[in-house]
Amino acid sequence: MKVLVIGGGGREHALCWALRRSARVTEVVCAPGNGGIGFVARCVPVDVANVDAMVALVESERPGLTVVGPEVPLSVGVVDALESRGLRVFGPRKAAAMLETSKAFAKGFMEKNGIPTAGYAVCETSAEVRAALGKIGAPVVVKADGLAAGKGVVICSTVEEAQEAAEAMLLGKVAGVSAGSVVVEEFLAGPEVSFFALCDGRKAVTLGMAQDHKRIGEGDTGPNTGGMGAYSTDSLVSKEMSKWLLENVAQKTVDGMMREGTPFKGVLFCGIMMTAAGPKVLEFNTRFGDPETQALMMRLETDLLDLLEWSVLGAGQAIKVKMRGGASVCVIAASLGYPGAYPKGQAITGATGFCDWEKSVELFHSGTALRDGKLVTAGGRVLGMTAYAPKLKEALGKAYSSLGEVSFEGMTYRRDIGWRASEQ
Repeated sequence: MKVLVIGGGGREHALCWALRRSARVTEVVCAPGNGGIGFVARCVPVDVANVDAMVALVESERPGLTVVGPEVPLSVGVVDALESRGLRVFGPRKAAAMLETSKAFAKGFMEKNGIPTAGYAVCETSAEVRAALGKIGAPVVVKADGLAAGKGVVICSTVEEAQEAAEAMLLGKVAGVSAGSVVVEEFLAGPEVSFFALCDGRKAVTLGMAQDHKRIGEGDTGPNTGGMGAYSTDSLVSKEMSKWLLENVAQKTVDGMMREGTPFKGVLFCGIMMTAAGPKVLEFNTRFGDPETQALMMRLETDLLDLLEWSVLGAGQAIKVKMRGGASVCVIAASLGYPGAYPKGQAITGATGFCDWEKSVELFHSGTALRDGKLVTAGGRVLGMTAYAPKLKEALGKAYSSLGEVSFEGMTYRRDIGWRASEQ
């Protein structure tokens, strides 16, 4: 069948690449795609925030399945619009996507359904923030309620810093953030794990796990980004813990959403903090992560199309997800200045010849474009060198040596991805 993927980042490149490997897929179309996705899919333009434009494209292309990659199309209800026309689409409806699009909704939902998470308060005014901080203290985390392009979470070491951050969000003074309310949240310490579950409205199954590196600087320093790299191994958590997370976080979420009358279909991304008191949910995303997806697709052995179709049509039936053992890693090459202002249009050299399943090295494009037939930068996160090997140290070696062959002016990347577990 023909499959249409909506989106244009590294996540979508990895999904298109994995779909191309399916014996059942005749063509992959990506909208809008990017400079690298064009090598594995036919790219067509679309505004991913415009429901009418996306519906018109799907009705024109008539794919057997549409896969929604980013959060913005989910937040504006593209799944609802496509399903109402009888079109098959992978992803949650708008109401179910509130697990990601509203942090206040997600926190209330977890509290109601007995899903472990940090203590919190939802605040709409400066006075409410001050009162919440008086109870929670510092260090503390301040989160904008809605989507914020990775800029809506601030970890504050003092109450004064938290008050200032919350007021800036409420007043719309933070770029990319428009918050009618903020969540003031207890600070949690421990290693983070991204737990991915595939859901069909009734049942959740474990898709895989990864660990992201959000901070721009080595040693997890500097401001948060959309993700500077990720790695995936079976040893991130024990089999017993993986089973616990599936039953006590993912399945509880699916059950709770069913009771709400908003069945959850698609990928549930559970950001977990492994605290001394046990695992607690930091956040939900209602789509594949980026750059975790790049690492996961390098290990996935089950036909991706089979998994996506199960989510759309499964109705609680059993399915198995098979991942190859070992480790995979994705290292992001970013533009100088990211996550702040950065230049675009820098010429990229050496970015070919890496797409090789047998050698287990792939170069996924996050923010690139073709200009006069030449590859140039078009985003903050530009490329994601991704590699697989039996051991994490080997996978890291492959990724970093391959990334050394690629260059563009101002290219920057972390040299310590996987540093917490590189001895594996």
